[in-house]
Amino acid sequence: MRPLRIQPVDFTQTQDTTDFLFLLDHYMQGPTGNGQPLSPALAERLRHELPRRPTVLSFLAYQNDAHGAARPVGLINCVEGFSTFTGQPLLNVHDIVVLESCRRQGIAGALLAHVETVARDRGCCKLTLEVLEGNQGARQAYENFGFAAYQLDPAMGRALFMEKKL
Repeated sequence: MRPLRIQPVDFTQTQDTTDFLFLLDHYMQGPTGNGQPLSPALAERLRHELPRRPTVLSFLAYQNDAHGAARPVGLINCVEGFSTFTGQPLLNVHDIVVLESCRRQGIAGALLAHVETVARDRGCCKLTLEVLEGNQGARQAYENFGFAAYQLDPAMGRALFMEKKL
């Protein structure tokens, strides 16, 4: 794998915002996204809303191409929450994006390792994430990184991720 540079997204910088939206669009159009391109209205909303949310952390991964030019190859979006069981913050990995042409090169693992360091520095008690059952590649990557299904008491079973759209 070529060396990676991982940096926080600075939404005041046009290039960071452009790279963020490019990678998010790539993810959204794929089978683990919603299969649709990022709409201009959503892109504009993200451009204005994300900088206003101090609990949302986004990082871009860059890799030099064959000509030495840095290109965005990965993105991770996280949201800080709080664990009432430990009285400490937690960091939820909301999105991980790796360009399809760059997968299986350790980019997702590097992004997760970076976020783990950030979470430890912030005093977080854990990292959490959700993954689609059929996304075997991502599931394997997360398990290899140390993620496991969550349960408090085996008699109660594993935790399920649920949603109610508003």
